[in-house]
Amino acid sequence: MEAVASSFASRPLPLVFSSTRINNSQIQRRFFPTRRPLPNPHFTWKFRVSNTIRGYSVSPLWCAICNFSGRTKYLKAGCGIDIHQIISWREKFKHNISIIFVRLVTCIMLFISVYLIVSKTPSGALTEENLLFLEAWRTVDRAYYDKTFNGQSWFRYRENALRNEPMHTREETYMAIRKMLSTLDDPFTRFLEPEKFKSLRSGAQGALTGVGLSIGYPSMLNGSATGLVVISSSPGGPASKAGIVPGDIILAIDDTSTEDMDIYDAADRLQGAEGSLVKLAIRNGSEIRNLVLKREKVTLNPVKSRLCEITGSGIDGFKIGYIKLTSFNQNASGAVKDAIETLRNNNVKAFVLDLRNNSGGLFPEGIEIAKIWLEKGVIVYICDSRGIRDIYEADGSNTMAASEPLVVLVNKGTASASEILAGALKDNKRAVLYGEPTFGKGKIQSVFELSDGSGLAVTVARYETPAHTDINKVGIIPDHTLPTSFPVDEDGFCACLKDPASLCNLNGAELFAR
Repeated sequence: MEAVASSFASRPLPLVFSSTRINNSQIQRRFFPTRRPLPNPHFTWKFRVSNTIRGYSVSPLWCAICNFSGRTKYLKAGCGIDIHQIISWREKFKHNISIIFVRLVTCIMLFISVYLIVSKTPSGALTEENLLFLEAWRTVDRAYYDKTFNGQSWFRYRENALRNEPMHTREETYMAIRKMLSTLDDPFTRFLEPEKFKSLRSGAQGALTGVGLSIGYPSMLNGSATGLVVISSSPGGPASKAGIVPGDIILAIDDTSTEDMDIYDAADRLQGAEGSLVKLAIRNGSEIRNLVLKREKVTLNPVKSRLCEITGSGIDGFKIGYIKLTSFNQNASGAVKDAIETLRNNNVKAFVLDLRNNSGGLFPEGIEIAKIWLEKGVIVYICDSRGIRDIYEADGSNTMAASEPLVVLVNKGTASASEILAGALKDNKRAVLYGEPTFGKGKIQSVFELSDGSGLAVTVARYETPAHTDINKVGIIPDHTLPTSFPVDEDGFCACLKDPASLCNLNGAELFAR
């Protein structure tokens, strides 16, 4: 029985068996249109079949060429082609092609990498000052919440600055960084020299040397005001002792007008060596006072608490736990937990959380304190120019006081992290808010340290309350107002509740009885 191929193909052909022997004329008609007879067709066909069996197809046409050219001595070798040589050549060719391809791809990728590096690096070697500038640029590039960078090409600014801005000294580099940040038109994104960065970090840890003031831009509260507005004054600090209250306007610091002064420049001027003096021009309404304050080391104890009792209206002996939270430093959430535990040991039935004149602080501490009061629910939405980027929620794992009635006191000195906390408690219907509209700082900053000890405060996000309210420059609107004579500290609050005839007591009795 002979093996017969059905047709020519470039790939190995399947074997078809037939009982009929193929003669020379059949081979010629099937495979060769020419009339010249094919020498030794039987051998050639057997070679074709053997090669097909091995997986390699050698055309009988090639064999015919060998025969017609008189190279009959190669017939036994398969028309001049050794099948083992074919296999060897093919494998070598495949191997060499693979090596050439890999090397070619590697060279192309290396070329592209070098091109990208060269194209993004200005001509000339980068100096140490250039590298510090680039470090600041990259920090803003990665962290800043507005990826349009105030409608400019951030990459093009980098290239132009490295080519055109003088950066021969450290002070020139600092100036170039400040100039870069000013193009964002964001007063909260600013550069901090090493000493300022160290001072800011120590303030977050709970201690500052200054006069105990938190300040802001008056345009957020009153567009007609000039200078800088007092958001809050630390209880017992030099400013508080001098009678400076929230809403006062600082007109000058050490005889330098604050009309065009940055709030962080003003904060630096207010701080200084312990025992040193600072002159302030303060306006309250139409009255202007010139004060000289001595700087002190102000320990920022973030929490004060007091057990108070309501008398009158048939609910004598009703105990309320009063907690005043003055700042959100790294001790705040732990101090609030301690206060709640202490007050609960005295069988309080409700809580008052006083956030008045709390200008904010560390964002994570605000989130942790919200979780203390909430069983579940959204705390805040973090947004950037493209929309909601992250969601912070309470899951009940850190809850301590989710059931007792809660009142939150706010005013125009309540800002930043305080507003996040107040908004979360209000929108989740966990608390009732009393007071006046809050400050309206709806942006969040993170602080980054640079390699030389300086730092950047960068606006990394804006936030929305759980009800998707953007409070920036608007503030949080309380549920009820408070009389202007309402006490501002824990002693006054408790004394007010004990007086049956006081308006404070009547409001408190009605609220907590309900």
